[in-house]
Amino acid sequence: MGWFVEWFSTMDSMKAIGILGQVLFGSRFFVQWAASERLQRSVIPVAFWYLSLIGGALTLVYAIRIQEPVFMIPQLGGILIYSRNLYFVYRDKGREHPLMGPDRA
Repeated sequence: MGWFVEWFSTMDSMKAIGILGQVLFGSRFFVQWAASERLQRSVIPVAFWYLSLIGGALTLVYAIRIQEPVFMIPQLGGILIYSRNLYFVYRDKGREHPLMGPDRA
């Protein structure tokens, strides 16, 4: 438990960026859950992809700063996937989505 207190007692801007990235990334699940509950079916709202992209990018910045490839590699892959999904969302804007219909969340 001492390492936890020590880690927070040495808080700096890079640690804050890392924490913010993880909070944004984690919050995407609540956004997806709320959208699915609202529509009473499973949906992935556009906000899910933005939270994934921004949270992943901030986490990547932190991983680079602490020089930790265990976190860098998956974040790089995720950022490509989140960006590609946002590309699809905006490419198809106005078209009916085959799985979610025209009223995408």
